[in-house]
Amino acid sequence: MLRRFIGAINGDALNRKASFLLDHMDRPVFPDSMRVYEQPRLPRGLGSAAFDSEGVATRERDFITEGVLRSYVLDSYSACRLGMETTGNSGGVRNLTIDPGDKDLAGLLRAMDTGLLVTELIGFGVNVVTGDYSRGAAGFWVEGGEIRYPVDEITVAGNLRDMFLGIAEVGNDFDPRWATRTGSVLIEQMTVAGA
Repeated sequence: MLRRFIGAINGDALNRKASFLLDHMDRPVFPDSMRVYEQPRLPRGLGSAAFDSEGVATRERDFITEGVLRSYVLDSYSACRLGMETTGNSGGVRNLTIDPGDKDLAGLLRAMDTGLLVTELIGFGVNVVTGDYSRGAAGFWVEGGEIRYPVDEITVAGNLRDMFLGIAEVGNDFDPRWATRTGSVLIEQMTVAGA
């Protein structure tokens, strides 16, 4: 899901007008409790780098502050085409981080009460231009805040705009060894189909 967000604020997509977040700068994209940022100089971070692939110095940058989009992901070419300055992101985002809440995965399941814990996504049903999202999924059905049984061959669907704004909480169960530093994400509502 975060990969789709970064793709939607990437300068190449914005330059081609192929993003559902076109013209969303300084507008709410996530709940106001969320901060999404990169830490390119994080000590021992898997994605750490002092310079991007064009030799531009990297620095910590907020993409989302209090739910509001504050920066795009720009290399020199896309920045020039958009009349902006490079953000030092040629080659991608480094150590993308979402500040966690105070619940672990078990706490998020209790907060969810009844719903679906997705552990695997299948397929490529994402339209970055419209934000439409439909993927095959597998995981576990949850009732009373506890895992009840496995589910498979189902579809989860929605729109990325609604999914981002519908994030209820982010867990503190992130793995610091990865370049994307986020815990489990609790989304209030999505369409689930399948037997």
